[in-house]
Amino acid sequence: MDNFFVLTGGPGVGKTSLLEALEKEGFPIIPEEARHIIKEQVKQHGDALPWANKQKYANLMLERSIHSFEEQKQLHPNLICFFDRGIPDSFCYANMENLELDPELLADAGRLRYNPLVFILPPWEDIYEMDQERKQTWEEAMMTYQAMQETYLSQNYQLVEIPLDSVENRRNFVLKTIASVMQLKNNSY
Repeated sequence: MDNFFVLTGGPGVGKTSLLEALEKEGFPIIPEEARHIIKEQVKQHGDALPWANKQKYANLMLERSIHSFEEQKQLHPNLICFFDRGIPDSFCYANMENLELDPELLADAGRLRYNPLVFILPPWEDIYEMDQERKQTWEEAMMTYQAMQETYLSQNYQLVEIPLDSVENRRNFVLKTIASVMQLKNNSY
């Protein structure tokens, strides 16, 4: 779906703030599944958690990401939407943890494509903070960013790195990039 854009990167890079700024501009924002799953599992005393049952957590994250994509296809077939992480983020997590994802889920995921341009936010130590759901150290966050780059490139996406800047300037960068891509696409017909 050319109107589905992913914002990804390691943890604590300012994705949430940027997505909130894009939402204020009227764009639908699709929240990341990982944090939702963690909150849900903690509340239910479940074990599909990255510090408990990583395999179960990885498959649940992929399953929910697929469902979210399919749901947005129905809700917003023509609107530009922003996803807080995409399906390949699940691949990255599984790869980093040496986990095998459910083959049926992988087959389903293989049919779903976002816009070829994926926005990636680089590590930014000045704003990085650990919290209840974000338990990665700064070094682990750096490794996650590198793994995200490799994963999205291996899935044939083109990465656009968002500059370390104010939320407003980051928002403007994303919107200008999309406007120029859409203009090029419209001119190619």
